Amino acid sequence: MSDVLKVGAIAPEVEAAVTGVVKALEKAFNAKDAVGLSEQFARRTSWTNAMGTRLDDRETIAETSVLALKEHLRDSYAHYEVVKLMEIAPEVIAVNVAQTPTDRAGEPVEGARGAALYVIARQDDGWKIVAGQNTIVASPAT
Repeated sequence: MSDVLKVGAIAPEVEAAVTGVVKALEKAFNAKDAVGLSEQFARRTSWTNAMGTRLDDRETIAETSVLALKEHLRDSYAHYEVVKLMEIAPEVIAVNVAQTPTDRAGEPVEGARGAALYVIARQDDGWKIVAGQNTIVASPAT
């Protein structure tokens, strides 16, 4: 992981837990594992995907992801890099993530990038995304 901008008193174990959620989300996305992907979200959550669709609970995210990962995202892969962590409140961290398109082997490829903001908080079942948004960032013209 490159240098991550940290705002607030974020303990190393909190940073590791939050980064672990992002890495698990990346792994599930690249494996086309809708259940694994949805398990990174809190049961009650508010997520706006890159297409602008708001999904408000873990079950809806799982249902929507099954179709998306089998259809229009079936050949899409990405690397997720945490670039900023900001403590909002105790055990509530805002996480900025840069998403780079890759091939199946993890090598960078041309294409739109993503910028995501996740709010990750400690829940009864571990650290989970409680709110967030994914934004498509078009590749600059060459």
